[in-house]
Amino acid sequence: MKGVGKNGVVTVRKMTESELAKEAERLRSRARHNEASALNHARLEGQREEREKWQKTVAEKDAMQAEKDAMQAEKDAMYAEKIAEMQALIAELQTQLGEEK
Repeated sequence: MKGVGKNGVVTVRKMTESELAKEAERLRSRARHNEASALNHARLEGQREEREKWQKTVAEKDAMQAEKDAMQAEKDAMYAEKIAEMQALIAELQTQLGEEK
């Protein structure tokens, strides 16, 4: 193992079996932690992508429904106008029929 002394000199010493075992376990633990972190990140990224996909789908369906609603509103307005015209004609005919009697 290398260490830097107070005077900046690099010293090398042998690690004992116990130190080697501890270092190996520390490295394995770190590797497990890194792997778990990477898996969690991938899972979160997948969830984010799936959420964005569904949000896009919902937005598209909302836009299509808004178009359908606008077209239906136009039809409703046209029918209301036709009904008003027919009611005016009926009223006029009733007036004419009343005058003939």
